[in-house]
Amino acid sequence: MVRAAVLPAVDAPLTVAEIDLPEPGPGQVRVRLAAAGVCHSDLSLSNGTLRQPVPAVLGHEGAGTVVSVGQGVGHVAPGDRVVLNWAPACGACHYCGLGEPWLCADAGKAAAAPYATLAADGAELYPGLGTAVFAEETVVAAGAVLPLPDGIPLTDAALLGCAVLTGYGAVHHSAAVRAGESVAVFGVGGVGLAVLQSARIAGADRIVAVDVAPGKEELARAAGATDFVTAQSDGKDTARQIRALTGGHGTDVAIECVGRADTIRTAWSATRRGGRTTVVGIGGQDQDVTFSALELFYFGRTLSGCVYGNCDPSKDLPVLAGHVQAGRLDLSAMVTDRIGLDAIPAAFQAMTAGRGGRALVVF
Repeated sequence: MVRAAVLPAVDAPLTVAEIDLPEPGPGQVRVRLAAAGVCHSDLSLSNGTLRQPVPAVLGHEGAGTVVSVGQGVGHVAPGDRVVLNWAPACGACHYCGLGEPWLCADAGKAAAAPYATLAADGAELYPGLGTAVFAEETVVAAGAVLPLPDGIPLTDAALLGCAVLTGYGAVHHSAAVRAGESVAVFGVGGVGLAVLQSARIAGADRIVAVDVAPGKEELARAAGATDFVTAQSDGKDTARQIRALTGGHGTDVAIECVGRADTIRTAWSATRRGGRTTVVGIGGQDQDVTFSALELFYFGRTLSGCVYGNCDPSKDLPVLAGHVQAGRLDLSAMVTDRIGLDAIPAAFQAMTAGRGGRALVVF
């Protein structure tokens, strides 16, 4: 038996309970978690913004050590250090065939199948986003584990599984930031901090961090921001401040990490003519963003979504590891709180209130 934070029903409080995990079957791997990041997507799963069968063990950003492997698993062995990949590509669907594994049609199937049971009554449990890392151990498909290169602390490596891959990919793949360009980053949470660091690595000239909480300025500047704008209730005023910092034109690139219609609209308005607006934040179905036909023509901007950083984790993780090893990417600087399983609800509340960067569950 292992301890886990269980979501008994949608929008219900998480409870720490003992669960029974099966031994890994063919093509599966059992992992002992070292740490798990508390991501906004976990909050969205818990409150029903994103669909997730329940009862479930949430958590999808994690790193740990392989305990055992099932038949047919050859790329990892017991004792190996690994990072969890919550969206393993099947390699065979339409999108994988197009070379877009981040859109894999089968990546989410694991979340819809029970993977463990409650020790108390034998009730079946579902794995949040297929990984269920809010637990001391988990069992996942072999494609969901990525070997971790040496020289990276195992606890901090958890952030590589979601926040950093997403932030890095938003900058380098989706927005394709070039050296000397200006970038505005909306939302200084875990992903936003990864975007700021990645923009600095890409050689962006002016990096403007935007957040409703002025207390995040120090955190943002440490991650690479050259300027900080406290977001106003009037998005037009926020966009004006950003344009004033960029010669009146707006930024070459705006990356939205919040997932709100008003923030997306502000990011778009703060982007220069011909610039690129990338949306990373996950919003609800009721969040409608509107544009006039004339402005779409006149401004010539590009608006794009971004799923998991448009990354291929198997290829991008070694690149990120190289940045960490070279000191260009600081994982520990993104962690604002190190907590236990029972403190995840408080981390959700802090996230809702707009406080902090990344809370990390350390086992």
